Amino acid sequence: MKKTVLSVLLVGTMFSCNSIKNIGSSTNIQQAATLLGSLSSNSTVQQISSLFTLLDTNKDEAISSTEAIGSVAENFNVLDTDSDASLNLTELTGLLALLK
Repeated sequence: MKKTVLSVLLVGTMFSCNSIKNIGSSTNIQQAATLLGSLSSNSTVQQISSLFTLLDTNKDEAISSTEAIGSVAENFNVLDTDSDASLNLTELTGLLALLK
């Protein structure tokens, strides 16, 4: 009986942690969308760096096509200058040139 209760508690805890993680990711996406919408030709590398951090939801130091949103997703192939199917910070900085 104790093993069953502990198993149920463990599974419940795992699901609740995963839900919290998803809420955090959703918040990051919303913040990224807001930041992306405010970018202009006068934007800074610091703003692009912030955008990169928000979009990199799995924290692997790269933006995949599934993590990209908005104009990043629309211009993904243009920004992906090394054609490795992901964007690093340097490649994402190329977004500034597209805003001019």
